[in-house]
Amino acid sequence: MHPFPTSLPRSSNQRSDWQTIVTLLPYLLAYKVRVVLALACLISAKIANLGVPIVMKAIVDQLAATDRLPAPAYGTAFSLLSGVGLLVVAYAVVRLSSSLFAELREILFAKVAHSAARQIALAVFRHLHTLSLRFHLQRQTGGVSRDIERGTRGVQTLVSYSLYSILPIAVEVVLVLIFFALRYEAYYAIVTFSVLVAYITFTVKMTEWRTRLRRTMNELDSSASTRAVDSLLNYETVKYFGNEHYEAQRYDEHLMLYRKAAIRSQRSLSLLNFGQQFIIALCLIAVLWRATQGVLDKQLTLGDFVLINTFMLQLYIPLSFLGNMYRVLKQSMTDMDRMFSLLQIDSEIKDIQGASPLTVRRAEVRFEHVSFSYEPQRQILCDLTFTIAAGTTTAVVGHSGSGKSTLVRLLLRFYELDKVGGGRIVIDGQDIRAVTQDSLRAAMGIVPQDSVLFNDTIYHNIIYGRPSAARDEVIAAARHAHIHTFIESLPAGYDTLVGERGLKLSGGEKQRVAIARALLKDPHILIFDEATSALDSRAERSIQQALEQIAHNRTTLIIAHRLSTIIHAQQILVMDQGRIIERGTHHELLAAGSVYAQMWALQHQQHAPTREDERLPLAAD
Repeated sequence: MHPFPTSLPRSSNQRSDWQTIVTLLPYLLAYKVRVVLALACLISAKIANLGVPIVMKAIVDQLAATDRLPAPAYGTAFSLLSGVGLLVVAYAVVRLSSSLFAELREILFAKVAHSAARQIALAVFRHLHTLSLRFHLQRQTGGVSRDIERGTRGVQTLVSYSLYSILPIAVEVVLVLIFFALRYEAYYAIVTFSVLVAYITFTVKMTEWRTRLRRTMNELDSSASTRAVDSLLNYETVKYFGNEHYEAQRYDEHLMLYRKAAIRSQRSLSLLNFGQQFIIALCLIAVLWRATQGVLDKQLTLGDFVLINTFMLQLYIPLSFLGNMYRVLKQSMTDMDRMFSLLQIDSEIKDIQGASPLTVRRAEVRFEHVSFSYEPQRQILCDLTFTIAAGTTTAVVGHSGSGKSTLVRLLLRFYELDKVGGGRIVIDGQDIRAVTQDSLRAAMGIVPQDSVLFNDTIYHNIIYGRPSAARDEVIAAARHAHIHTFIESLPAGYDTLVGERGLKLSGGEKQRVAIARALLKDPHILIFDEATSALDSRAERSIQQALEQIAHNRTTLIIAHRLSTIIHAQQILVMDQGRIIERGTHHELLAAGSVYAQMWALQHQQHAPTREDERLPLAAD
């Protein structure tokens, strides 16, 4: 079997952060104007923020100079309005401008971040539906859904932190370094830059180590989630065997592993935070010591000291969170990589270039020398050739594992035939590999053996067969499936919720809903895969009559276990170990007295109706 991953590729397939960013960029650049305007607001906000300590320096110097002026000169309202007063107003205006540009940036970029996350999640969701049945049979629903959830959240986090935190810090650092170099001696710029390099290097090294711990946490988290989802989906099985404690114990084992990984991650975070604070403290000592000395030597004013200290505080406050930001960004990168890696999984079933829609004329289906295996070591179908004539019914019977359901999966192109030696399947002379999958499946309606319903209303589950159908058509389909009366008897009628996988309905009720859904689709080709297996004998007889009417003049394929349901078929194929060993009508096969006749005799003996059964009336709607 082709090894599809149950979650996402690891190690050898782990992509770099740059590859993840490159994958994200097209979704962001779809809003170029907003991105450019947001960046312009960001730079404007930081320039205004740079002016705050500069204006504060001027205020402090003005106030310090008042000691050298006569009292009347600085005590009048006019002097206050024309000097310090104007600077105070300017200080407020600069701070307000910084806040205004910051809010404009967020308003402009909010649509970009949320739209990008939505489009990526939708792209992954669509891609998952293009993957083959082979992948979905091997996948772990809880783990994959958790990967998508974390990846979508990671997109929003990465974009938000980059624009609202990382880029502003970078712009402010550059502006402060330039100001230090031009206004004061190079010492301040060199020390600040050197400490910044040391801070970033320490943060990156520590965070790389912590990222590995975080990946382990993610894997264990997905594993625990998968265990929980799988157990809850099999709720009835757990109850059947009384294994609630066993399931809780298995879940707790995963939670214990996750707890240990989380504790290691928290300890490493504490070490990272302390190291960052130590580096910042050294920077403050080196810069403020030199500024203090400059004030004492009369080389700097008190306003210069306040300005330098304010600049350092403005850098210190966001820098103290840089480690956490970087950790969150690395986590987001990891989460996004897991989600983007889903997009890298190859779709096994693809439309060929230039594939045309299926043109259904008579709906004749032909299997020509079809051979197939899920695994190289186990052949499922061996050189099958048969035709389902247009408007006729062909039934396939055989023991479990003989390959009956595989025929349906191949007809629907859930699996692809081998290009060499696999034969071909044609509908009205068209190889199904040469037509689009959408048009192929649009021509077919199926009632599967395991009728799984959406956790929605009965009406939604029926109209799913043809979403554009009118309500009257939905009700008509329910009548033909002999379930309308039952639905009407429910308090909520067609608005009744069926529960997870339809568990609020019985097996027979679910199967009738599935039959109604297939009827509503009104397809050219009907497929019944044990369509009445969940029905009792009385309900089966009534539904069987409806199915025969529905299948009249339609090309129909029936996979059956109960032979009594296919005696009307124009052709019956008996399969064993992937081969057709008998074919003919019901009466021809009985007359042959071989395998089919033996199966009929055995089932007739096991299910012979009692006199009471014979008196039971057929269920009517």
